[in-house]
Amino acid sequence: MSVAPLEHEKLSAIGGVKHGFFTREGGVSEGIYAGLNSGLGSSDKREHVIENRQRITDHLGGRHLLTVHQVHSAICVRTTAAWRPENAPRADAVVTTEPGLVLCAQAADCGPILFADTKAGVVGAAHAGWKGALYGVVEATIEAMEAEGATRGTIVAVLGPSISARNYEVGPEFKDRFTTEDQDNERYFTPSERDGHAMFDLQAYTLDRLQKAGVETHTVGRCTYEEPDLFYSYRRTTHRGEQDYGRLASAIMLTL
Repeated sequence: MSVAPLEHEKLSAIGGVKHGFFTREGGVSEGIYAGLNSGLGSSDKREHVIENRQRITDHLGGRHLLTVHQVHSAICVRTTAAWRPENAPRADAVVTTEPGLVLCAQAADCGPILFADTKAGVVGAAHAGWKGALYGVVEATIEAMEAEGATRGTIVAVLGPSISARNYEVGPEFKDRFTTEDQDNERYFTPSERDGHAMFDLQAYTLDRLQKAGVETHTVGRCTYEEPDLFYSYRRTTHRGEQDYGRLASAIMLTL
């Protein structure tokens, strides 16, 4: 089976940009990691992960695949040079103007977002878990792109596969974090079957943050939890009692 990422037409229409929301298809990992696991932080065989990452890079025609050491933050870094995985900065988003650098956000329920300016030659990739989304990784990525010459009105952002509200149950303390930050966040929560718990719509929350930031906003509209053959899911792994999980790659590159 060959590598077969999902694509979004709005990013595909931008000249000089290649991208993909990669699924499990086309990888060499086995067992609970079966498929295209790109996560060096997983307990998968390192040689399998390295091969999977090379397949992603080759599919896009890039020179280097860059992932940051994701820490659920609102930190975005700018770069024009590659780094070794062991030297990756602690951040949750990366922006570049350098062709051939494959920027990759990794996720397994959190929201991967790919950004591209339609005119300025700037791309970005962000990992938006609930904490990063709440505290500003979307805005930090856009600001970093602006620092490289992008304009909000010409930035296209696409949210990749992530967990849907119907599968994301949270406790009262989780909800309190959001409503304390902004009472209007109440609208992203609906009651769950368990007393005191709620279902959280991370996808809608992230998309609204993007729209409020003034960029053209789209989504692939897929739930990682519900499609085990295509997507890794931390929450599904937890419910199944498995020991670990793979990471999905969402990647974007300025063409050489």
